[in-house]
Amino acid sequence: MAIKTVGVLGCGLMGSGIAQVCAAAGYTTVVREVDDIALARGVGRIKKFLDDGVAKGKVEVAAREQTLGNLSGTTNFDALKDCDLIIEAIIENLDDKRQTYGSLEKIVKPSTIFVSNTSSLCITELAATSSRPDRFGGLHFFNPVPLMKLVEVIRALTTSDETYQAVFSFAQSLGKEPITAPDRPGFIVNRLLVPYLLDAIRAYENGLGTLEDIDQGMKLGCGYPMGPFTLLDFVGLDTTYYIANIMFEEFREPAYAPPPLLKRMVLAGRHGRKSGQGFYKY
Repeated sequence: MAIKTVGVLGCGLMGSGIAQVCAAAGYTTVVREVDDIALARGVGRIKKFLDDGVAKGKVEVAAREQTLGNLSGTTNFDALKDCDLIIEAIIENLDDKRQTYGSLEKIVKPSTIFVSNTSSLCITELAATSSRPDRFGGLHFFNPVPLMKLVEVIRALTTSDETYQAVFSFAQSLGKEPITAPDRPGFIVNRLLVPYLLDAIRAYENGLGTLEDIDQGMKLGCGYPMGPFTLLDFVGLDTTYYIANIMFEEFREPAYAPPPLLKRMVLAGRHGRKSGQGFYKY
């Protein structure tokens, strides 16, 4: 399965980063958004990231030009018809994803591989909504995509060995370090990370310490790059709440149940950095 042209669905925070690393690795990359405004915002994010890299001496001017030269944007599906691999990074909603796959399958080649960047939904269930369950898998990138080395490769029950190998090799070709994760909610990283974050919230609710002291404790005591509340604000409280609910629905274990404080902060619109306020103000 030779992969030369890559399509990316969604040019938000994750999609734009995925499109950038694909283009930087030499792939002809087509990124699709729902409208011109969202597309311009996403492509602008890529250009700013590259421009900042050039200004800091971390990105060569030639590399910036090559990445942008490999990248094109669109608001329709027809531009994706020649893609060998399509990476879906749209909203975490099963119906929206199902509808998107259906629209694409009328256009792309029978051999085209679909992968989802979902952080929580069942890959086997997503594969079952398509007409190519054997050519379907998961590629879970981490934010910020251009900087984070890890990619989780998830195979559905229906993913063929050939598809799995092609997707794993593709992740390596991006300069990433792929690991194979099971098709279970949270995969590997979130399965271990989310209970830790939820437990930090419970501990804070129970008066264990201040936000600052708990964060400092985990940074300086365990060598973590950031404390749990700084990380929660970075990831997004709404995102964490969403993933926790899916994990609790699957396993019914108290460790995955969202604490009351998390629910109320999400309802109040305090989603973290992206909203200007989470556990901290920005």
